[in-house]
Amino acid sequence: MIVQPFRGLRPRADLAAAIPCLPYDVLDSDEARALALGDPYTFLHVVKAEIDLDPSVDVHDPRVYDRAQRNFRGMIESGWLQRDPEPAFYLYRQRMGGHMQTGIVGAAAVDDYRNGRIKRHEHTRPDKVEDRTRHAEAIGAHAGPVFLAYRDRPQLRAFSEAATKRRPDVEFIAQDGIGHALWVIDAPDDVAAIEEAFRAVPETYIADGHHRAAAYAEVARRRGDGPSERFLAVHFPAGDLKILDYNRTVRDLDGLTAPELIARIHAAGFDITDPWPAKRPPQPGSIGIFLEGRWRLAADRRGARGSDPVASLDVSVLQDRILAPLLGIGDPRQDTRIAFVGGIRGVDELERRVASKNAAVAFALYPTRLDDVMRVADAGAVMPPKSTWFEPKLRSGMVVRRLDES
Repeated sequence: MIVQPFRGLRPRADLAAAIPCLPYDVLDSDEARALALGDPYTFLHVVKAEIDLDPSVDVHDPRVYDRAQRNFRGMIESGWLQRDPEPAFYLYRQRMGGHMQTGIVGAAAVDDYRNGRIKRHEHTRPDKVEDRTRHAEAIGAHAGPVFLAYRDRPQLRAFSEAATKRRPDVEFIAQDGIGHALWVIDAPDDVAAIEEAFRAVPETYIADGHHRAAAYAEVARRRGDGPSERFLAVHFPAGDLKILDYNRTVRDLDGLTAPELIARIHAAGFDITDPWPAKRPPQPGSIGIFLEGRWRLAADRRGARGSDPVASLDVSVLQDRILAPLLGIGDPRQDTRIAFVGGIRGVDELERRVASKNAAVAFALYPTRLDDVMRVADAGAVMPPKSTWFEPKLRSGMVVRRLDES
């Protein structure tokens, strides 16, 4: 893999905790507007610039991209964002409770993306790709990183462990309790060693950021210059990453009663444990069901699911054997009766939605394993929508890469 250093644009030391923000795609405009209220520093003013315009303005209106460009330029001109003097890699560590993950921030190669060495497991939507393409072109930078994973390499792990023994250049705990730390690696010997180590990595996998990756490739195609042939990415050893469950609620039972639905799930090949006080499924091949005020467990009694890496996923089993045939959810990407709930919200959120009558039934899934994600990507296949929820999320504005980077 080609991964190169670059002169990062980073928050001034006294603003290191104030500027970085959650990714643009985990907040809607109203949530971002509320978070940014009275806060001139947050990078939300760049990645979701519609918050500084009247709510009636469409998020794809040219005025949004123009505002993002002006806000970004203003942060630079005010000295809030400053460019490092030398090309560098950056070690980015996140801590969430007892979980810790450390990635290497570097400029990945668009050619590796085009040629399939940076592997994908999701479809992208053209409108979302065009949005991030226009945004990157407007501000002249990669504002948010693509989240990449690679199979562990001892040389890279040893380097990270040694480098992070010193005091970080940036360290803070965000309002959501997630800890963030950054080390600047700009010594020429260290930079060369990291580049060389990445050359031995045969492939990387997009964990999160499929639309950003596609957009940055499109920016490179349109610009046709050398600097745009690299894009901002954070590379993590796969063993460090944490995937949470990505759960589902359905608004109604498609004409069934609750006992009828449970009976049909049993007939579809699942053993039912009723009640299931633990709520969460204990292992792959089992699904938690919250219905009429109590939890049940559906355990797949068919055992081995074959070699198809997509069909064998729990999210596929739920869709193919319960949601589609029993509840009429034929296309989960389009059907408005289904909603997706990231595991960071917990099973309490599933209970709340059913109790409030926003949903009739909720399904809790065992988290998809990263090995399964890589198997799907290796097969050149795609996962069902909303199969993975990676946590913690990478902050935008920790390190920004300018498109004029040489």
